[in-house]
Amino acid sequence: MSLLKNPIQPKRLDRRTLLRGTGAVLGLPLLEAMTPMARSAYASADSVKRPVRMACVFFPNGVIVPEWTPIVGESGDPRDWKCSPTLEPLSPMKDKINVFRNLTLDNGRGYKDGAGDHARCGATFLTAARPLKTSGIVRLGVSVDQVAASHLAGQTRLPSIELGLEGSRNAGSCDSGYSCAYSSNISWRSESQPMPKETIPRLAFERLFGSGDAHERREKNRVRRSILDVVRGDAKNLMKGLGKTDTRKMDEYFSGIREIEQRIEQSERDDAAALPDIEVPFGRVEAFREHARLMFDLMVIAFQTDSTRVATMMLDNAGGNRRYTEIGISDSHHGMSHHRNKEDLVGKLAKIDRYLVEQFAYFLQKLDSTSDAGGSLLDQSMVLYGSGISDGNRHRHEDLPIIMAGGASGQIETGRYIDAGEECPMANLFLSMLDIMGTPAESIGDSTGRLTI
Repeated sequence: MSLLKNPIQPKRLDRRTLLRGTGAVLGLPLLEAMTPMARSAYASADSVKRPVRMACVFFPNGVIVPEWTPIVGESGDPRDWKCSPTLEPLSPMKDKINVFRNLTLDNGRGYKDGAGDHARCGATFLTAARPLKTSGIVRLGVSVDQVAASHLAGQTRLPSIELGLEGSRNAGSCDSGYSCAYSSNISWRSESQPMPKETIPRLAFERLFGSGDAHERREKNRVRRSILDVVRGDAKNLMKGLGKTDTRKMDEYFSGIREIEQRIEQSERDDAAALPDIEVPFGRVEAFREHARLMFDLMVIAFQTDSTRVATMMLDNAGGNRRYTEIGISDSHHGMSHHRNKEDLVGKLAKIDRYLVEQFAYFLQKLDSTSDAGGSLLDQSMVLYGSGISDGNRHRHEDLPIIMAGGASGQIETGRYIDAGEECPMANLFLSMLDIMGTPAESIGDSTGRLTI
């Protein structure tokens, strides 16, 4: 019983509260007004629901393994390790990540299908299934992200979001007779249906915050208005009666949304200025670093607002030939991956590997600096980073370069270098991930059991 004669009742909000305007829907971060503590003086903070978010980030062409492999101490303790030169950008986050060794994608190996390791690298990354070698009809398997998304459907506005930095081709052959669909997609809804990824920041933004169909959103965009302007009236009503902490959090959130809008607008202006005589696609971004970080920022907001709990990101398509000129490398990535131990090529590839890790570290730092129930978004997330090939020169599919970041709401012990055991199917990790998401499955791909993490 309260000792106050007229206790002030805090404003109460449902976790799924949305701000709405014509053609726009804006989710909200978790506020004190949404937690049980705001509803009952006797509610426990532990009773706050802490949904786990799953993100999977893919990079192509493997790594320079010696430069990737962590430096292990002599104690044998899985916590006794240091970041290698490639992983050094993750040093500030070392206590919030696990690095794995000996995870294998056996279905990535050629066997009777022969060449096509890069297509199989992308196809197996989240499915661990054997792709049918054909440039016509595709057959693979459901990916781990889509298993989770199908179980969580209806709990968030979007079941999942798929992002990338390079466009998709789902027809024709892209690698030794394999359909381009295998190289262009890591997320698969069914054996024959890949989930198309969004590569244009403006359209990814609209998918997260727009209402109505894509044509309606495009028409509204002819008069470019900030999403915040569109929902301004609803926002003013919501802000009335919020406490100081929630008001500050909302101000920070709105500032973050506007910053992303401004960065998208600037990238579009830069593209138009660079190619004034060519019709530029909506929001095409040339600069890899800015493109990647914009997409990572959108993933953070998607998780922060609980718009979705499942996301994938392809830093490039499997076998990608991007030229990383911004770090002084004009050679194509895939071409260099067949380095034949030439010192100059090995050095350039190691530089690319580290550069990609830098972008991933940016994503983790943004998650970790964003508050959520019981800690940061990173604490409530499970973020997979890796490739379906280890040594690109020899097309090896064992001892894959795999990192898992985040504590998954206390379900994952972090800060370890984990030996999964020789030839451990990566699919076993997938089963454990699905358990952690609360969406368990009996099997996936070539799984043989669960990997304890």
